[in-house]
Amino acid sequence: MQIIPTKIPDVVIIEPRVFGDERGFFLESYNQKAFTEKANIAANFVQDNHSRSVKNVLRGLHYQIQQPQGKLVRAIVGTVLDVAVDIRQSSPTFGQWVSCLLSAENKRQIWIPPGFAHGFLVVSEVAEVIYKTTDYYAPQHERTLLWNDPDLGIDWDLTTEPILSAKDQAGQPLKTAEVYP
Repeated sequence: MQIIPTKIPDVVIIEPRVFGDERGFFLESYNQKAFTEKANIAANFVQDNHSRSVKNVLRGLHYQIQQPQGKLVRAIVGTVLDVAVDIRQSSPTFGQWVSCLLSAENKRQIWIPPGFAHGFLVVSEVAEVIYKTTDYYAPQHERTLLWNDPDLGIDWDLTTEPILSAKDQAGQPLKTAEVYP
């Protein structure tokens, strides 16, 4: 496994070792010991989620103000542009974001620790994303950060308007959103 740093040190991209031949491939997508030793991620995952979306669907930017979730995210079908925004007021990277392409082809994962808003844009015809979380889904604590907040300036590399849920259309800009201390 290779750990690729991002401009926000707490967020890392994880590239697994892939063993492939004419039959297909094998990879280890999660090994607690390796994640702790190589990536310094000592997370206790309690829930797995799986979503399927069509091209131009943008999901996010989601977080839970209580029961914050760390997420280990990967695409198993297609390609997504995955985005993490630091919303920890005490962090030196507060309000900054990082993005990376996750795809079935590159097999990369991204670790997004608690204290971040998370979202993704589907850039292939269809994509399936699975992710492990460090806490349970708590809809009463879920919040949405506005995906196109000009103060964040996220480069979604859009060529057309994204397909959004009503919840995501009603996201809050960072300056008025509930954030972490």
